[in-house]
Amino acid sequence: MSGGAFLERLLDGAKVKWVSLGELADIGTGRSNRQDEDNSGPYPFYVRSANILRSTTYQFNETAIVIPGEGGIGDIFHYVEGKYALHQRAYRIHVITPKLDTRFLYHFMSQAFKSYIEQRSVRSTAASIRKPMLMDFPVPIPCSDNPEKSLAIQAEIVRILDSFTELTAELTAELTARRKQYEYYRDQLLQFEEGAVEWSTLGAVSKIETGRLNANAAVENGPYMFFTTAKEVSRIDQYRWNEEALLVAGNANIGEVKHYAGKFDAYQRTYVLTQFNKGVLPRYLYFVLSAQLKEYLESRNNSAAMTYIVLSTLQEFPIPIPSLSEQRYIISILDQFDTLTQSLTDGLPREIELRQKQYAYYRDRLFDSPRPETAA
Repeated sequence: MSGGAFLERLLDGAKVKWVSLGELADIGTGRSNRQDEDNSGPYPFYVRSANILRSTTYQFNETAIVIPGEGGIGDIFHYVEGKYALHQRAYRIHVITPKLDTRFLYHFMSQAFKSYIEQRSVRSTAASIRKPMLMDFPVPIPCSDNPEKSLAIQAEIVRILDSFTELTAELTAELTARRKQYEYYRDQLLQFEEGAVEWSTLGAVSKIETGRLNANAAVENGPYMFFTTAKEVSRIDQYRWNEEALLVAGNANIGEVKHYAGKFDAYQRTYVLTQFNKGVLPRYLYFVLSAQLKEYLESRNNSAAMTYIVLSTLQEFPIPIPSLSEQRYIISILDQFDTLTQSLTDGLPREIELRQKQYAYYRDRLFDSPRPETAA
């Protein structure tokens, strides 16, 4: 069914009237700054990001949509009910007419607002928005001359779209909970009492090299693995290593680690660890690095943002070395969790992505009415 037919069936003969947002809602900014944040505060504090802070005071008690006035424009939308604080450079949109369902507006803005702003921006991406731009944003009101039917249609659209967002939220919560569980048990297994094990350094238990190739050396359908970062893998028609190795991302995805055995090559800013000390199992070392390397690198970094790993810093990373039997025990436990999290990282994220695509698909079709500039 085409997008137009899908919406036409839902409207069931009702017409769509386009109304500027300024006629439908009270629009304004907050009064708070970031220094007003208080983690112990009882009220949500909406700023210019997807993160929701806390505050001890509130400025509004209403149902509203909150968007940033700069940064993340068209990508960040908060649906708010109740008391909340608002940053002075974030906008609140409070519907003041009974003809419009706020949740309906929330879904429509997530579909149409970004392209609307970009069309009015002199840059490729909108750096900021001003109130008149919000006031002029056109909103479709189905069957505006019949409030009951209009709201019923809006409610059905909200029901359909909320079903996808609710499922996505449940899947995301499940993924987060299981990852935290895995990280908890991993960290517990890798904590050793002082004097209980010997300690060494990463440079002493392995040979550390870097790749030599640029990212554009990748070829489609090459026979060998090509690690451009520890997370991103391509293919290549040559190989430099044919052995068991750990790969550490040296710039992008800094601190991410991958364990691999076989023929492969690597990007010039990816660290390759091979020739492991006989007293250290590579798989055990993989779990240690996965658990502790990022925190270690952050503690050694003096700048606000870490952009690359210095070889000497990586070589000095401290490694606890329990007995081989204990290493094997740790590996056996964490491999079970790793199998679970692999199903999580492969399964749940794919499921979440699918639900997000389904949401976007139906949202686009449910809001497929001709825009004012294209309507006859």
